[in-house]
Amino acid sequence: MLPIFLLFLVPVGGGIPAGVLLAQSKGIAWPIAAGLYLVSDLVLALALEPILRLLIYLGGKVVFLAKLGSAMKLVMAHSALPFGGSSAGPIALIAIAFGIDPMTGRAAALAAGHGFAAGWTFAIAGDMLYYAVIALVTLRLNAYIRNPNITIAVIFCLMFLVPILVRRIRSRQKTGTCTPA
Repeated sequence: MLPIFLLFLVPVGGGIPAGVLLAQSKGIAWPIAAGLYLVSDLVLALALEPILRLLIYLGGKVVFLAKLGSAMKLVMAHSALPFGGSSAGPIALIAIAFGIDPMTGRAAALAAGHGFAAGWTFAIAGDMLYYAVIALVTLRLNAYIRNPNITIAVIFCLMFLVPILVRRIRSRQKTGTCTPA
């Protein structure tokens, strides 16, 4: 189980497809694999929180970091608008963690004033939803392809291309242009 756990520690979801397929090949049930992923998120929380706190401390002493913190608060407020508010509430923070990564979700929660427990709860909830989507798609796709290496390559491509396509579609909907590219 250690190799699966180590794959899940890879940042930004990169280890999810490989870890899920490795767990399946070892006969590890999906709830156990999901539990390992949850533990990897908890390790991330314990490793990243001191760094965030140090940046906040230094933000009070270093002008550049103070400006960066203020800019992040503005970006988070703007990002929360589609979710019904001007501040980053739970749904917006879960969406940020789902759409980007739990580290960004926690940083957004911290910028919005959420403490350790609430901030990481939102970030991990979003990341666990992301895990569920990627794990399910990986397992379903591998059932058709039946080659873990190709499946992982396809999932990696989709992990990068789908967000780009979604942003492009949304930007066209906002501008009112729906012509093909």
